Amino acid sequence: MRKKKVVDWITIKFLIVGVINTLVGTGVMFLCYNVVHTGYWAASAMNYIIGSIVSFFLNKYFTFQRKRRSFGEIIRFALNITVCYALAYGIAKPCVHGVLGGYSLAVRDNAAMLAGMCLFVAFNYFGQRFFVFREEGR
Repeated sequence: MRKKKVVDWITIKFLIVGVINTLVGTGVMFLCYNVVHTGYWAASAMNYIIGSIVSFFLNKYFTFQRKRRSFGEIIRFALNITVCYALAYGIAKPCVHGVLGGYSLAVRDNAAMLAGMCLFVAFNYFGQRFFVFREEGR
């Protein structure tokens, strides 16, 4: 029985895609919040709407190398993104607002969005690897 490494080539490719996705999504999020003034939830949601489209295609074809079309993957991906988003940002906002209670709303929300991004990355990695693009037969 062969053990799998915790950090392997798939993990490294996921991180590369994550950097690309983070640059795109973060730019959208902070632009929406600070320039368009959409508010915390709308700005962070726009990050994941745009970023998720980029992420799906890069992870499907580059990271996990899935060539076949699968409606199930799209459904699992959307479910994974939704759950990870709700958990990450739902946890981040009250925690950061509690810790940074003396700061302005803008500072607290920007810090919460950064914290939410970090939580999201961790949740999303495991969700994509073991749920969305899991190896066949598992």
